[in-house]
Amino acid sequence: MPPSVPAWGYRCTNSRCEKVPIGDDPAAREKAVSLSVCRLYCGDGGVIGTVWPRPTGNYQLGNDLVHVDPYKVEFQWGKVLGALGKYWDAAIERFRGQLKVRTDGEELRGGGRRMVIKVNVEGDSLVLNHGTDEGYKLTVGRIGGGDVMVTIDAANYFGARHGLETLAQLVVFDDIRMELQIVGAVEIQDAPVYSHRGLSLDTSRNYVDVASIKRTIDALAMVKMNVFHWHITDSQSWPLVIKSQPTLHTYGAYSRKEVYTAKDVQDIVEYALARGVRVVPELDAPAHVGEGWEKTNLTSCFNYQPWTKYCVEPPCGQLDPSKDKVYDVLEDIYREMNAMFTHSDVFHMGGDEVSVSCWNTSTDIQQWMKAQGWGLEEADFLKLWNHFQTNALKRLDKSLKDNRPIIMWTSRLTEEPYVDQYLDKDRYIVQIWTTGDDPKIAKLLQKGYRLIISNYDALYLDCGFAGWVQGGNNWCSPYIGWQKVYNNDLKTVAPSPQHSSQILGAEATLWTEQADTLSLDARFWPRVSALAERLWTDPSEGWQAADSRMLVHRERLVENGIAAESLQPKWCLQNEGHCPIEQGGRV
Repeated sequence: MPPSVPAWGYRCTNSRCEKVPIGDDPAAREKAVSLSVCRLYCGDGGVIGTVWPRPTGNYQLGNDLVHVDPYKVEFQWGKVLGALGKYWDAAIERFRGQLKVRTDGEELRGGGRRMVIKVNVEGDSLVLNHGTDEGYKLTVGRIGGGDVMVTIDAANYFGARHGLETLAQLVVFDDIRMELQIVGAVEIQDAPVYSHRGLSLDTSRNYVDVASIKRTIDALAMVKMNVFHWHITDSQSWPLVIKSQPTLHTYGAYSRKEVYTAKDVQDIVEYALARGVRVVPELDAPAHVGEGWEKTNLTSCFNYQPWTKYCVEPPCGQLDPSKDKVYDVLEDIYREMNAMFTHSDVFHMGGDEVSVSCWNTSTDIQQWMKAQGWGLEEADFLKLWNHFQTNALKRLDKSLKDNRPIIMWTSRLTEEPYVDQYLDKDRYIVQIWTTGDDPKIAKLLQKGYRLIISNYDALYLDCGFAGWVQGGNNWCSPYIGWQKVYNNDLKTVAPSPQHSSQILGAEATLWTEQADTLSLDARFWPRVSALAERLWTDPSEGWQAADSRMLVHRERLVENGIAAESLQPKWCLQNEGHCPIEQGGRV
C-alpha cells in the first residue's frame, strides 16, 4: 500500500525548494511544507513560482496560507452583468473545474474557509482587438470569520477573466495536509506588453477535430494568449462548408466527417471569446488552393508534376486572377466566413508563396496579360498578383461593415519595390515568417508597416521532424525547444525603439503536414507557454530564470487535460536546480 502521507517535504534554501525527509515526528510533519507551497513562495527576486506568465506590475504576497473549500466559492458583481452573463457563466465553470482537478482526485480534509470573489468591471464591451485594455488588479484578503475575500478590478471582461486565471494559479494543493490553500494576502497589478499574442493552426494538411481545437483554446486561456489564427484551408483539402459553393467541401474535404460547418465555427468562436481569445480567420490565396476547386475550372497548375517546378509542396495550385468568376466565388466565401467568424476585426488573406512559374503554365493567363499590354516578366506577374489582391479585397469589403485591417504573410509582394506600389501601410499588417534577423523586417518597419512576428527559426513548431518529401529532416530543422521560443526577443528586430510600437506581437505556427488531432498537444505545449511569457511579460532575463517555473507550469497543463510534452525527468521538478548545466554561474 502507498504511504498515506508523503515521505518528503521541502524547504526554501537560497531561493530553491530543497527536498527534505519528513520522518515520523508529528511536530516535524506539522511544520512540513509541500512542494506546491514551496514553489509558490520560493524563487529568485520574489517571483511567484506558480503563476505563468509572470505578472508585469507590482505584486506582493503575504506569508500566511488559508485552507479553502473549493465547494464554498461565491461570486459577487460590482454591476449588473447583462450581455456578459453567459461569458461569466463559462468563466466560472472553468474556474471551478480548475480547482477540482488541482486535487488529483484526492479526498480533501474538511474545514476549509469560504472564498468570496468580487468582480468589478467598468464596461460591458466584448471588443477584443489590438486596442483592448487587458490589464487587471487582483487583491486577496481576509474577512469576518477568517474567510477569504478576493477582488478583481478590470476595465472589461477580458482583463477580469485574466485576473481569475491568475487566481486559479494561486490556489495550490497541499498533499501533506490534503487541502487546497491560497495566500491570505495578495496584491497583483498586471497587464500585457504585447496586444497580439497567438498561435496559428493549419487544419488543411491534416484535419484537426473540433474538440482538439477547443482544448487548444483552453490551454491558450491558461497562459493569457488572446489569438487563435485559423489557417483553415489549403491546397491539400478544403474542410470548410460554404453553403453557396458546396463543391468546395464536397470534393475538397478528406471525408464527409472531416469538415467544419458554420455551426462548428460559430461554436468555436464563442467558446474562444469566453476564454479571452479571438479567432482570426485566414483564407490563403491566390496560392495554396487546389482540392475542392478543380470542379470550378478557376485554378492553374493544380497537381502538376513534378511539383518542385511549380510550388513548394504538393499538390500545387493557384487561382487564375484573369477570370472574373474567381471573384464571384470568393465573394460568396468571404460573405459566409464573415458571418461565421464574428468578434474578429481583422481578416487574414494569406498571400503566401505565390509561384510565377505556376501562372506561366496557363495560356489563358498569358493571353490575358498580353491583352493588358503586359509582358511575362516577374514585374508583370506581380501586376497580375496585385490585380488579384485588389479585386479580392473589394469583394471582401462588400461583406464587411468596416475596412478592417488585412493581414498578409511576407512574400515577394511585401518586398521592394512592390510593397510601396501595392500594399497600403494603413490597411495591411504583415506577418513575418522569415528569419528573425531578416533585413526586410527593418525596411517594413521604416516604411511604417505594422508587423506580427512568426520567424520560422524560433516560432515554427513543425520544425525538427523527419522529411516527408525526401530523406533526412524537414526543411526548417532542427527542432525548436521552448528555450529558444522564450528567448525570441521581439525588440531585437526593430531598427530603433521608435519602431517598437509597430510590432503588435507574435504567433507560434504549426503547419500540419506531420501533425493532426493525436499529436497536436505535444507540438504546441509547453512551447507556446514560453511564447506567452515572452509576449505578456517580455522578461529581460533568459530562459534559465524561468526553467523551474516552466516545470511547474507543464504539470499544471497536464493536470488540466493538456498532453504537453515532457521536458525533463520528474526528478528535476522535485530537485530544483540539480539538472540544468550552469553557464557562467548558477542557472
